[in-house]
Amino acid sequence: MTDTIFFDLDNTLLDFSRAERAALSKTLEALGVRPAESMLHRYSQLNAAQWRLLEQGKLTRPEVKLRRFRLLFAEYGIPAAPEEAAKIYESHLGVGHFFMEGAEELLEALAGRYRLYLVTNGTAAVQKGRIESAGLKKRFAGIFISEEVGFDKPDPAFFHYCFGQIPGFRKENAVIVGDSLTSDIKGGLGVGMRTVWFNPSHAANTTDIVPDHEIHRLLDLPLYL
Repeated sequence: MTDTIFFDLDNTLLDFSRAERAALSKTLEALGVRPAESMLHRYSQLNAAQWRLLEQGKLTRPEVKLRRFRLLFAEYGIPAAPEEAAKIYESHLGVGHFFMEGAEELLEALAGRYRLYLVTNGTAAVQKGRIESAGLKKRFAGIFISEEVGFDKPDPAFFHYCFGQIPGFRKENAVIVGDSLTSDIKGGLGVGMRTVWFNPSHAANTTDIVPDHEIHRLLDLPLYL
């Protein structure tokens, strides 16, 4: 019987793609660069790629923060400092929030019935600002941010740390819900938890990572609990 649910944050409960686009546009404008659509799209690709390298242990978090801008500026010939861009970007990204469709209703429906925990690989300062803005802290029994834990999803050490903080935890009674196959689902499978892949865009799974369940709407989650 499920009694504990771990939720990813970005593009699971909060719309990171929308927040990223807004923060990047403001950053480029502050640097005197017109935020063209192609540039915003390319940054999103580069950013996702750097975080995957972090998951694989090939980059550190500080390297991710700078490398995504260094690569973007090199491609577009932008004479700006990645360090300055990263600072401006995070100042905007950590302010405000956008909920994913159905997220608020789902959390309300699960309240009091399950122990809810938040697990995220995001930067601590940024994530805390967004969590506060969205009023999420009151919804969760615990919030685990990889920068504070010292390990990143999908590293089993991240999850074992979380497990150790939860009284009476039993992994057979737990499930993780997230949009990332390589972070949330791989991590959950690696420590023996049930997994639910949130895939609202109906993207094809081109990996060898097989989630226990797949949902396209957050409000369908209760069917698999």
